[in-house]
Amino acid sequence: MRSILQASALFIFALLSFALQTHAAREMVSYARVMDDGSLRVKGRTVWLYGIYIPPTDRTCRTYERPVRCGPRSILALDFKIEPHFVSCAVTGENDDGSITAVCKVNGEDLSAWMLQSGWAAALPDAPFAYQTLEKIARSKGLGIWGTIIDRR
Repeated sequence: MRSILQASALFIFALLSFALQTHAAREMVSYARVMDDGSLRVKGRTVWLYGIYIPPTDRTCRTYERPVRCGPRSILALDFKIEPHFVSCAVTGENDDGSITAVCKVNGEDLSAWMLQSGWAAALPDAPFAYQTLEKIARSKGLGIWGTIIDRR
């Protein structure tokens, strides 16, 4: 069963890589800073990771041990992932507020896919099929935000 899941994940990553490489987009390469809302600050621009949603910081989660916040844990995981590295972002769109949406990578690894696979984000409804699948796998394994009970007080 584990080998089937691993093979499926590799196939999904291959499809995702191929699909994302077909987009002709501008690229930004620089250090990035993770903001409190889950966006990145790259070369003075606000960058939203393509295809994912990171829970807001005011949303709380409860484990059986103690209450914890979902958002900061997701943001902290992203910060640890990119901290010592350059980020390469291929712009996929511009938003009305001047921010951009981009596929960002660290050492060739797609940050959106990593966040989904680790359970620290949810796939947006219009995200690629591969992203939707990565979210479902993380959810079924109870990883990240999917391993907690959400309390919406």
